[in-house]
Amino acid sequence: MTEPTAPIRRQSLADIELQSARISAMMTHIRAAMLPPAARKRAPSVSAAQMAQMCGVEKSKIAYRLTRGDWRGELPAGRMVGNRREWTMDEAREWVREFRADHLRPEGAAGTTLTVANFKGGVAKTTTVVTLAQGLAQRGHRVLLIDLDPQGSATTLFGVLPDAEVEPAHTALPLFAGEQTSLSPSIRPSYWPGIDLVCAAPLLFGAEFALPARQTQDPGFEFWRCLDRGLDEARGVYDVILIDTPPALSYVTINALMAADGLLMPLPPSALDFASSAQFWDLFSDLCDQLLRSRGQDKSFEFIDVLLSRVEPTDAASSVVRQWVLEGYTEKVLPIEIPKTAVAATASAEFGTVYDLPRGAMNARTFSRARDAYDRLCELVEQQIEAVWAAQVQRLGA
Repeated sequence: MTEPTAPIRRQSLADIELQSARISAMMTHIRAAMLPPAARKRAPSVSAAQMAQMCGVEKSKIAYRLTRGDWRGELPAGRMVGNRREWTMDEAREWVREFRADHLRPEGAAGTTLTVANFKGGVAKTTTVVTLAQGLAQRGHRVLLIDLDPQGSATTLFGVLPDAEVEPAHTALPLFAGEQTSLSPSIRPSYWPGIDLVCAAPLLFGAEFALPARQTQDPGFEFWRCLDRGLDEARGVYDVILIDTPPALSYVTINALMAADGLLMPLPPSALDFASSAQFWDLFSDLCDQLLRSRGQDKSFEFIDVLLSRVEPTDAASSVVRQWVLEGYTEKVLPIEIPKTAVAATASAEFGTVYDLPRGAMNARTFSRARDAYDRLCELVEQQIEAVWAAQVQRLGA
């Protein structure tokens, strides 16, 4: 028998607990260093050129509104920083809602719920949902982001530590456990103006036991409708509700899918990810047969999008799989690709997204490539949401 080349490093539960405490302490220290001075994130300030882009107008129109006497005081004037004028994101949103009034939720329409889902991890699902929330908020919409992944990655990107700063009341757990009938009490403001948050933490794993237990105790309880019904109040307050899901077909994921008006699947052009996406649709179809069609019910989405994410243009293999995706998902594939760039890696290392990074933080060309891709994603999603609102208003008027 040959001698082992590496010694056994036996680890007890006490060792694991010590490791957990050490990593938690490191996270607190890292966040304090990344997010000075109060360990809280802040949305970036906005220049006149950036605000003009957000409003969809020429920069000269911003200057004109600032100098017109009859408009002074009606919109925030911002402040001079050196030789340029800046606004907070909250102030900029007032301008955006003024200039983009035609794109905002019309009277009589309900907030649109969009679930971002994929059963495979590492596909940029959380980055996509957080960036989409920020981009839509910059366009003047009131956004609610619901983090349903017990890992709490989206929660972390909002500067909240799931293990240390999230109580059960901050999550969807009370709704799933039957302690409340609405998700509204769990909503908290975020650092980004226009975005409110329902947090996630490991304790949210409790929903995977609470929901089937309620179903067992009450055969009339439809566990898959819990979140959908819990969002009734929020749909009257928010324009867009975005849901981040765990990478599994869990009870919580099922709720997110059933509550959604639209579904967005980030999909990197790799063979394994493409194969996993096929399993996603097979499992979801089987699920609908068991839960809905067997009861004479049905489920439809206003739109389903497939987003090519983490794309490396120079990778020959990814080009082949990209063609598979286009042939398999046809019109569902959005006409935009999210590149795999150093910008995303830098933003992630600082617990943020490309919208958190100030312009000039990286090479201008690299930054623009990533930022422009997400801007286009937000534009495409917004167009679909506006179409949903228009259809709702038309049905009301019929």
